[in-house]
Amino acid sequence: MNATKPLHLLLGLLLLSCALSLLGVAVGSTGFSLEMLQGGDAVQQQILWQIRFPRSAGAWAAGALLGLAGAVAQGLFRNPLADPYLLGASAGAGLGVAVLLVLLGLSPATAAWSMKLGLTGAAFLGAVAAVLLTLTLARGVQQTMRLLLAGVIVGVVLGSATALLTIMTPDIMRPMQAFMLGTTGFLSWASVWILLPVLLGCLLVALGASRALDALTLGEATARSLGVRLPLVRLSLIATLALATGAAVAQAGLIAFVGLVAPHLVRSRTHSTHGWLLLLSALTGGALLLAADIAARWLIAPQELPVGVVTSMLGGAYLLLLMHRGKVGELK
Repeated sequence: MNATKPLHLLLGLLLLSCALSLLGVAVGSTGFSLEMLQGGDAVQQQILWQIRFPRSAGAWAAGALLGLAGAVAQGLFRNPLADPYLLGASAGAGLGVAVLLVLLGLSPATAAWSMKLGLTGAAFLGAVAAVLLTLTLARGVQQTMRLLLAGVIVGVVLGSATALLTIMTPDIMRPMQAFMLGTTGFLSWASVWILLPVLLGCLLVALGASRALDALTLGEATARSLGVRLPLVRLSLIATLALATGAAVAQAGLIAFVGLVAPHLVRSRTHSTHGWLLLLSALTGGALLLAADIAARWLIAPQELPVGVVTSMLGGAYLLLLMHRGKVGELK
């Protein structure tokens, strides 16, 4: 496969995101229709501007955060299988959201703007705690298998705790089940105005640490000799990983594989430094989740599939295809 220049890939992803955004607002409970884009009555315009547009924009932003989080995790821990799920961050964020919703007796579908901001904070704290617990159990990042095993254990335990809280609170069981499967149905303009600033902030911090990530690929000793302040870099990137994961999970629920697959897709198309990899992974993650959301709404319309199920199926199929072809190089 010929490598694509990063700038060309950037332009291609931007065009793809624009095309998917237009397609996203044209897909509703009745399937694909362009009538609303050509006008319509007041009710149709309200559906377009208050439901479909924020849902598509929010899905793209949440996917971009997950793609960025995956690239940060893989670069920071020097592990091609690291992502928010495997490190326990998603499960921790989900538990933080579940605890707050149960304490307040609210549903993620009816939360106001201030409450959505509070959910993001709770998810951030849960994600930080989960990542730190994973690192503690793994005794650092030196042993890859130990890190992955610790992440799986933390994810399973915290996921079970979230399920237990859901069962104990029947009033919000149904929306919480949708939340745990991953859904873009709860997204609104309030979600968009939370996700976009978080995405911008996380992206700026990650890009600021991109040279440190490049140095880390040569080993910790080499990075130190080049003047990289590893404790500060780790602290800032773990906070970025947790905030990006927490914001996405708080607004769209538990969505798997986007953070894992997006950086691999970028690496399969272009060879670049972490500066480009982080930016392109975010754009790829946004396009992936938006495409999955369109498929979830369109495949069995008027019913709707949980978008987390769609991403799991597509992401799992992609990784199995790579394993079947023996393209180990694409997983590096």
